[in-house]
Amino acid sequence: MRGMGKTRRMVSLGLCGAALAAALAAPAQADAPAPPEAAETAPPGWRLKDTGKDVRLRGLAAVSRKTAWVAGSRGTVLRTADGGRGWLDVSPAGAQGMEFRDIEAFDSQRAVVLAIGEGEASRIFRTGDGGATWTESFRNTDPKAFYDCVTFFDSRNGLAMSDPVDGKFRILSTGDGGRSWKILPDAGMPAAQSGEAGFAASGQCLVSSGPRDVWLATGGGATGRVLHSADRGLTWAAADSTVPAGDPARGVFGLAFRDRHHGIAVGGDYRTGQASPKAAAVTGDGGASWRQAGTPPPAYRSGVTWLPHTRSGALAVGPTGTDLTLDGGRTWRTIDTGSYDTVDCAGDFGCWASGEKGRVARLEF
Repeated sequence: MRGMGKTRRMVSLGLCGAALAAALAAPAQADAPAPPEAAETAPPGWRLKDTGKDVRLRGLAAVSRKTAWVAGSRGTVLRTADGGRGWLDVSPAGAQGMEFRDIEAFDSQRAVVLAIGEGEASRIFRTGDGGATWTESFRNTDPKAFYDCVTFFDSRNGLAMSDPVDGKFRILSTGDGGRSWKILPDAGMPAAQSGEAGFAASGQCLVSSGPRDVWLATGGGATGRVLHSADRGLTWAAADSTVPAGDPARGVFGLAFRDRHHGIAVGGDYRTGQASPKAAAVTGDGGASWRQAGTPPPAYRSGVTWLPHTRSGALAVGPTGTDLTLDGGRTWRTIDTGSYDTVDCAGDFGCWASGEKGRVARLEF
C-alpha cells in the first residue's frame, strides 16, 4: 500500500507539473503584483514580492512555496517563510562590503552563502539557525583564486569552484554541510583555455544532480565549455557547448540538470545591447555533447531551472525577460519581460526569481 500511495502521489505531481507548463504557455502576462482580490483569477506568471531592498540579488535558493533565501550585493541575505509577504534581513554581521553571488539552502534554518572576489574577498559562511548567526567557514588566501559558485549534492556534501589557478579551475569540497572546506587535487581537471573563467552571475555556474554528478560552466575562452564530473569533483571531462564565447563577456552563464543525463545551458553576451543569437543549448548525454536550441531565447540569459515534475518544461531568465520551453530546451518563447538574474524551483512548485533593485518574484498559478 505504501508503494501505491507513493505512485499515486508522483502521478499527481506529474499531472500538476504538466498543467503548470500548459498554463504558462498561455499568452505572456504583465510583470506586476496582483491585488489580493484577483488571486483566484490571475493568470499564471511572476508576482513581485516586496523585499524592501534596492540591492542586486543574484543568489537564490528555493526551499518551498513558502520559504526562500536570496543573497546579493552589500553583504545582503534575506529569508522569507510566508511566501514572500515578509522578508527577514539575516545578513551576516560585518558583511556590508561583500558581494554574495550564490546561496544554497537545505531548509528554513540551514544555508551556505558564497561571497566572491579576488583573494580574501572570496569567503563562505554557514548558518544553522535561520541566519540569526553565521560562521565563516572558508576564507580564500590565494591571491590568484576567485570563487564563483557553490553547489550541494545533499545536506552534507558540496563543492565550490574558483576561476583557474595555475591553468586549472580550482575545486573546494565539504563533507560536513559547509562547516569546513578543503581544496581538491587538480590532477583530474583539464587545462583551462586562455581567458577562460566562470561567471558569478546567477549562482548556476556550478550545479549538481544526484549523489555524485556535477557540472561547471565557462566562458571567456575560445569556446564556451561545460565540464562534467561523475565523482564529486575528482576527475572532469570538458565539452564545447554551442553558446558562443571568445570574449570575456560571452559564454555559458547558467546550467540546470533534471537528472544526470538531461541538461540545459544558457548564456550569451551580458553587455547591454549586444546580440546573443545562440543563447541556449541542450544535452541528453550528461554534457558529453551539446546541441544548439532550434529557437533560443532572444537575448542573454543568466539563469535557468526545470519546472518541477515535468520532463520537458523549463524557465530561463535574464535582464530582458523570462522564457519558457516545453520541449526540453529545444525551443523557447518569452512569457515575461521583467528583469531577473536567477531562478530556482522547489519540489512543491515553489518557483522563485530574483535580480536587480531588490526584485524577487514567485510564480503564481
